[in-house]
Amino acid sequence: MLDLIIRGANLPDGRQDVDIGIEGGKIVKVGPALDASAAKEIDAKGRLVSPPFVDAHFHMDATLSLGLPRLNQSGTLIEGIALWGELKPLLTQEAIAERALAYCDWAVAKGLLAIRSHVDVCDPRLLAVDALLEVKKKVRPYLDLQLVAFPQDGVFRAPGAMELLKTALDRGVDVVGGIPHFERTMADGAASVRALCELAAERGLPVDMHCDETDDPMSRHVETLAYETQRLGLQGRVTGSHLTSMHSMDNYYVSKLIPLMAEARLNAIANPLINITIQGRHDTYPKRRGMTRVPELMAAGLTVAFGHDCVMDPWYGMGSGDMLEVAHMGLHVAQMTGQDAMRACFAAVTENPARILGLEGYGIAPGKNADLVILQAVDPVEAIRVRATRLAVLRRGKVIAETPAQTARLNLPGRPESADFLRKRS
Repeated sequence: MLDLIIRGANLPDGRQDVDIGIEGGKIVKVGPALDASAAKEIDAKGRLVSPPFVDAHFHMDATLSLGLPRLNQSGTLIEGIALWGELKPLLTQEAIAERALAYCDWAVAKGLLAIRSHVDVCDPRLLAVDALLEVKKKVRPYLDLQLVAFPQDGVFRAPGAMELLKTALDRGVDVVGGIPHFERTMADGAASVRALCELAAERGLPVDMHCDETDDPMSRHVETLAYETQRLGLQGRVTGSHLTSMHSMDNYYVSKLIPLMAEARLNAIANPLINITIQGRHDTYPKRRGMTRVPELMAAGLTVAFGHDCVMDPWYGMGSGDMLEVAHMGLHVAQMTGQDAMRACFAAVTENPARILGLEGYGIAPGKNADLVILQAVDPVEAIRVRATRLAVLRRGKVIAETPAQTARLNLPGRPESADFLRKRS
């Protein structure tokens, strides 16, 4: 007898009316009308069952700090960075951990069970590093948290940042980060890419850099990142996050750049909610969207993910940990409204970021971890359209979060008594 069978599920790959058998925290059988019994059964009723959502780019050390010590009045990236500088001396390890754990609760409720978070290493106390390493241990039973050593103020620009970054890695941070466009000069930026990639190669670690998060089409550190990736044999282990300058580059240069990125097997992460908010601030009209060239990067074979980036922090006062909201914005900003393109946006918050994070046992197949989300939708496109309610969230076959179906009661003469916002199917 199995521990659990989910009956009548639709899967993201298009399969319908599929049963999922679970035993010992693993998926053991997937197929129509499984001839098996279980201690418990869940009837999915033709709803979408997906692997969990994954956020490949977030800042958990700052999350839920909105209003501390003041609000970002302009909403700009520059004021956000200045505000973070004001907040850092006031931080305590306990407060960072408390806010991070509260956000992890939100994440679980939204079916978000894996997060890659950048953590600022430019504070000599490394409070955020120690806080998030402790949070990582606490949430391990229900959420995979991966940490990036992020020199927010520039690894060369901030005194002692390189040594602090190395110390963070020594303490157990997983990934080497960087921010080359924030160094004092283009040359320093390129040198930082080189030095940080060499450090990652030395230590056998992945790389994830905030790269060219600017409207300046001449910010081209991703080219250096692609070169260093190949030179050091880091193919498949290096990620460029944001890449917003590509939105402003001329097509001729991009026609050379994207093949270079593909040769290096770079991963790319766009952050639609934040890119659309932060970029284009110096424009009148026409005003640039700012998000990188997602469809073109996908077409070239790169693994492309969407990240949430910020939730209620110095840079962004909105957000709730909902990766379907992220996919919804990405779909619109990138004009990815074709059927396959919309499904690709769902993949950008599920399987693609899982690949970037190197998550083991991710997916719906025998032998995979029984980490699943049952959504109030029948397919990925509908899930994005309605930002589908997470009816149940499972970790290793155990239900760890539930939300009642969203249904509105109506009192209209001659009309149905309720509306669930889903397209009716014959």
